[in-house]
Amino acid sequence: MSNEPATEPTLHFKRVILKLSGESLADSGGRGISAHEAGEIARQIKQAHDTGCEIAIVIGGGNILRGAQFSGSNSLVHEATAHYMGMLATTINSLAMQDALEAQGLETRVMSAIPTEKIAETFIRRRALRHLSKGRVIILAAGIGNPFVTTDTAAAQRALELEADIVLKATRVDGVFSDDPEKNPHAVLYDTLTYTQVIEKKLRVMDGTAIALCSEHNKPILVFNFKQNGNIVRAISGETVGTRIG
Repeated sequence: MSNEPATEPTLHFKRVILKLSGESLADSGGRGISAHEAGEIARQIKQAHDTGCEIAIVIGGGNILRGAQFSGSNSLVHEATAHYMGMLATTINSLAMQDALEAQGLETRVMSAIPTEKIAETFIRRRALRHLSKGRVIILAAGIGNPFVTTDTAAAQRALELEADIVLKATRVDGVFSDDPEKNPHAVLYDTLTYTQVIEKKLRVMDGTAIALCSEHNKPILVFNFKQNGNIVRAISGETVGTRIG
């Protein structure tokens, strides 16, 4: 039985930030970039884009490099340097996602917070808005260009700058649970949460700075399972899917 949306999707959110983890591009439990996984994500983004939604993507870099690899007093790499290395990892993922999307017939731009003119445009807010208005999917690389800032916070920051209607946090589980559902079969899935509840319950949705930014500016977050076929379209169509925070 098909898992595609049952009816023709309608546009609920005009402009969204789609936050993908670096691991979403890798095979389950693996590292690196899987052409199959990138292609499947690109196919779903194409479906969402076809509804008329303007889409900006922020991708992590954990499938290539994790800052924790260099944590601790015995590390030869300074923590700030590790963060810059992570930003370059997000750029690698962004380039892979760009080609996967263009294979679906989409027009794209990679925009980097760190100048890398040979491979990406430098992020300029007005230029990004222009690309979106022209129907291009933009992929926002290198976080916000500063160390000690996660890609979750970058997604929240860009959502505010680009006046996105919502932050879509794509995960491998069905939303936000009271506990890790892969370890606790009795974990409860929340339909809705307030920003305060996320902080008070110490739910590992996005980092605290990202939640605080969204809370301060009343920017909603939707956490959903992108592995469920058609869920990106359902999310931008306003269907009940995942956990809404706001």
